[in-house]
Amino acid sequence: MEKKLLITGGAGFMGSHFIRYILEKYENYQITNLDKLTYAGNLDNLADIEKNFSNRYQFIKGDITQEGDVNKALKQEVDIIVNFAAETHVDRSILEPKSFLLTDIVGTYNLLEAVRLGKANKIIQISTDEVFGQIKQGEFFEDSPFLPNSPYSAAKASADLFCRAYWKTYQIPVIVVHSCNYYGTHQYPEKLIPLFITNLLEEKDIPIYGDGEQVREWIFTEDYCQALDLIMHYGKIGESYNIGTGQRKKNKEVAELILKFMNKDKSYIKYVKDRPGHDFRYAINSDKLRKQFNWKPQVEFEQGLAKTIVWYENNEDWWKKLKNGDYLEYYKKQYNALDKN
Repeated sequence: MEKKLLITGGAGFMGSHFIRYILEKYENYQITNLDKLTYAGNLDNLADIEKNFSNRYQFIKGDITQEGDVNKALKQEVDIIVNFAAETHVDRSILEPKSFLLTDIVGTYNLLEAVRLGKANKIIQISTDEVFGQIKQGEFFEDSPFLPNSPYSAAKASADLFCRAYWKTYQIPVIVVHSCNYYGTHQYPEKLIPLFITNLLEEKDIPIYGDGEQVREWIFTEDYCQALDLIMHYGKIGESYNIGTGQRKKNKEVAELILKFMNKDKSYIKYVKDRPGHDFRYAINSDKLRKQFNWKPQVEFEQGLAKTIVWYENNEDWWKKLKNGDYLEYYKKQYNALDKN
């Protein structure tokens, strides 16, 4: 049976991985990708998709905070919206929180309204374990209270509460997904793992906040896509699901593993002043997902990290223009026609 999906933020790291996963797995699925193409949105991530799946994939440049752009993408009714579109970097949210409020809250509201008005049959809200705040021991469950500690996590928590309210008030079909930290290929090099890898490739230090004892849980892109696929198709409407692996590492352990794989010594580590409101430890319980769908992660952290390092080593052209700050100029030259649509 043919299905039509609207993926918002599909030119970003995880959105582009999910688009590729779906188109390769399901021959009868059509995808529209709505992306604003901010600094982290990169059409290079989907160049092969535009070429190989042109009959089942289309890109629309647009902003989910603009109702007109959402309506344009939903000119024809779709079966499912998967909302990856978000401002996500905590450091940026501390410096400039307004864009997080607009994209993560107002943008989600516009998509929920579109479902309420019958322009889509269901919405999957992509969220984060950071809405729960930090936990020194134990794990967060789906019904744990929200205690966000950064403007980013506060914006995502607010959007998630809007999803709950729209389910309770209007009974619109919505599912919320809280995931641990993703990692893999094509991730913008401001994030921890690609920042460390690309800095080392440039013979630069790798900065670690505070003492590096902060604990994060990690999931490789392929495992995340498989989990989200199950939730999207078989998850219970009105509920939320945690996607976690139990693979938890201190930030300095991640740095040391990267150094080991890249044959570098610890002299490259530079401890820097900790950021405000830095959560010490994240840990989510994913038993609901595992038991309901018989899902478990397939990629161990060290295995996925090794794959990721090799990709960045072999794709300097992809990340160097991003780190050198000239990507916007590159984008304008290559995709200027999109601005005229």
